[in-house]
Amino acid sequence: MEQRINNPWKWQDQFGYSQAIETVGGQSVLYCAGQTSMSADGSPVHSGDMRAQLTKSLDNLEEVLKASGYSLSNVVRLNYYTTDIDAFFAAYDSAMTRLDAAHCKPASTLLGVARLAFPELMIEIEATAVK
Repeated sequence: MEQRINNPWKWQDQFGYSQAIETVGGQSVLYCAGQTSMSADGSPVHSGDMRAQLTKSLDNLEEVLKASGYSLSNVVRLNYYTTDIDAFFAAYDSAMTRLDAAHCKPASTLLGVARLAFPELMIEIEATAVK
């Protein structure tokens, strides 16, 4: 089995993790780290706005997927972690529109959590993609 690390940015290096690791051997599977509403320099954005954070988290997920040679259509699993489940459901239509457009209907888990890595963050999305 071969592993390829794909990081479109450098800021995650200070936290000791990769944005995505691709494993190759019979099939290709991409395990994506949780994506949040972070700018390219690693700063949280859209504090207090679930819809904007969900959109930015998906933007970041798509950037990691693209940098790794994948797209949303390759995603088979999404795990959502949120500090506010009600706000998540109120904004989820924006995510559904994107997923539907990509013909993506992944297995998913939604978990309510007390907080995420930075207090401003309300949503984190973890993905697994296969091709």
